[in-house]
Amino acid sequence: MKHLLSPLDLTLNEIDTLLDIAADIEACPAKYANVCSGKKFASLFYEPSTRTRLSFESAILGLGGNVLGFSSADSSSAAKGESVSDTIRTISCYADICAMRHPKEGSALVAAMSSSIPVINAGDGGHQHPTQTLTDLMTIKTVKGRLNNLCVGLCGDLKFGRTVHSLITALIRYTGIKFILISPPELRIPDYIRKDILDANKIEYKEVENLDDAMNLLDILYMTRVQKERFFNEEDYVRMKDCYILDKAKMTLAKSDMFVLHPLPRVNEISIEVDDDPRAAYFKQVQYGVYVRMALIMMLLEVKKPC
Repeated sequence: MKHLLSPLDLTLNEIDTLLDIAADIEACPAKYANVCSGKKFASLFYEPSTRTRLSFESAILGLGGNVLGFSSADSSSAAKGESVSDTIRTISCYADICAMRHPKEGSALVAAMSSSIPVINAGDGGHQHPTQTLTDLMTIKTVKGRLNNLCVGLCGDLKFGRTVHSLITALIRYTGIKFILISPPELRIPDYIRKDILDANKIEYKEVENLDDAMNLLDILYMTRVQKERFFNEEDYVRMKDCYILDKAKMTLAKSDMFVLHPLPRVNEISIEVDDDPRAAYFKQVQYGVYVRMALIMMLLEVKKPC
């Protein structure tokens, strides 16, 4: 039995296979409509979510399976003090596979250690968000035609942004990847990402504060919101929430084939005037997320690709 807690839980060959299946699902969704008939998917969301939760649910329904679960901690036995370990042992009696989002880092690992069904980490605090990363990889591969030899700009909340941490972890396995890390000093990437991942693997990167200076160097710009829920006080959040706003003027500084990604939801960091730019790929990401999660569910349940 295999779990997905981090992007590193999949080999590059497994990622390539998964992305190929996801692309085939996009091209021929009808042939996948019943491959998971009779399978039950548990959606365990201790934190609010729109895209990730509904994307998973759309994915299993698109494969012919069924959904059960909860959308907040208040609507589960966690409100009564039940542990993650006990919850997952219970859910293992009801479902064939589950995805869990939890505010505490390491919670998905705790669940996997007690589970008798595959566990997918749908986000654990500021740690990892591997299915968003798989979605990002599919988006980049589709819009750029490759996953190597890219200059990737990561902008905004690089300290608490689990999507950023997961994407860095995944992309360093490809050749010719460079990063420009754009953030205020208070929201720079954690030391363990810098030292244990970037420096340890001799990845080329630089940290800057000014987005304008980086725009013309980028093949991909990955925008993130400053996450209010990760701050301990309102004053720090208010001071930093509008540090970076991508608008039409900034887009004129970019290459004609530079694409903008965002894990969403956005607040103010991308002006709606950018939505009509053909280089805005963040709503394509949303759709690719369904295909990727369909392929992942099949992989973890060992369901064969239909002919």
